[in-house]
Amino acid sequence: MARNLNTCKPWQKKKAGLLPLGLVLVSFSALADTPPFSLDSPWLMGDWGGYRQKLADDGVDFQVGYTMQSAANLAGGYRTATTMRYADQWTFGSTLDLDKLLNWQGGTFQATITNRTGQNLTSHINDPRTGGLSNVQGISARGDYLRLTQFWLNQSLFNNWLDVKLGRVTTNEDFDTAKLGMFQNWAMGSGQPGHWRNDRWFNAPISQWGGRVKLNLPEDLYLQVGIYNQNKVNNTKANGFRFDMRHGEGNLVPMELGWQPKLGADGLQGNYRLGGYYSSTSGGNYSSWHDGKYGKRNHAYGGYLLAEQRLTATGGDNTRGLGINFQYIMNDHRTSKLDNYQSLALTWAGPFDARPKDEIGIGMARIHVNHDYAKMRNEQNQDKGVSDYHDMSYMPLQKGSEWNYEVYYNVKATRWLSIRPNLQLITKPGGVDQVQDAFVGGIAGDITF
Repeated sequence: MARNLNTCKPWQKKKAGLLPLGLVLVSFSALADTPPFSLDSPWLMGDWGGYRQKLADDGVDFQVGYTMQSAANLAGGYRTATTMRYADQWTFGSTLDLDKLLNWQGGTFQATITNRTGQNLTSHINDPRTGGLSNVQGISARGDYLRLTQFWLNQSLFNNWLDVKLGRVTTNEDFDTAKLGMFQNWAMGSGQPGHWRNDRWFNAPISQWGGRVKLNLPEDLYLQVGIYNQNKVNNTKANGFRFDMRHGEGNLVPMELGWQPKLGADGLQGNYRLGGYYSSTSGGNYSSWHDGKYGKRNHAYGGYLLAEQRLTATGGDNTRGLGINFQYIMNDHRTSKLDNYQSLALTWAGPFDARPKDEIGIGMARIHVNHDYAKMRNEQNQDKGVSDYHDMSYMPLQKGSEWNYEVYYNVKATRWLSIRPNLQLITKPGGVDQVQDAFVGGIAGDITF
């Protein structure tokens, strides 16, 4: 299966966003073996007269998905008026099992295209001169356009002791990949290094040329290292299907040691990852800022810890019960605006016997601004001779920590439809003292076609 990839424009853009849905409904309904919207099918459009399962058995699996996230400012923030914003993502993918198709033992090929559209509430609750730190609609990040997100080959070798992946890849599909929680706020969830070092570590839907080598060790251990070509044009609209490697700025090299045990009689799944990264791309050293320029430029580095564990099982079912997720990120003080991050989340899968597939989640996260960055901004204001926050030429100081909280209830309405209302609280948005705490209400949904 494809990795989990996870802003609307004016009304004309919304109309365009409905076109893929219409095409999917028209083309698939003619092939469906069961009526559309069958509650017993994992896909909204059914099994295509049995062809879909047959293709999967022969090594060809298709993924078509739609994810939406809406958010309204209920109170506080920079703009205190209640405002609703909506963002979505279409995902079209295919996984080829090359062993079944070509007798190519251990080979897997993945191709995925994503299209994001929408508007993001985050810019409304933060001071526009600084922007935010977190994102209350994670699906709206990284731009509104169609792009190639995955195009890679993975080869398992030596009886699956070694995995090698090469192609157009995303960093978070392999590194710091969390498995618990369905939070809308991206301060909780997977791929956190890419949120707080997003000028070096590019998560999905951005792809880049790169690869990963993974050594599968005994006792549920593994060690992996990757290399990803860093090129900021990969995050521009004109380069959604970029294949050349010109204008590269350096490489990101992450390394990760992981342990994925199944503990106790119920086989409770754990997911423990300790990693670090180095980027050869140079950036300004904030502490060296003087007379309007950086005195030094340095490479970047950082580290992370992800610890997840299912704690209980319900009636022997280890997919139901309590789970916990803790994450910690450290970035270097020289070049990183955000130098550390921590989060803690609890999930309760299958909370009621009548709703065994539903889930409740609650999480909190702290994002800290590098003191040297705040000091640099203060010096820039002094150079301009401004000190009044209400002067639009003043650059508000981002300092200390922004805290994010979220609680959600995921309703697994059918095997192919999930609906997820949520509430979020963002204290000190953007790390700016003058911006009021924001209380946000949202609803997210996922459809598997």
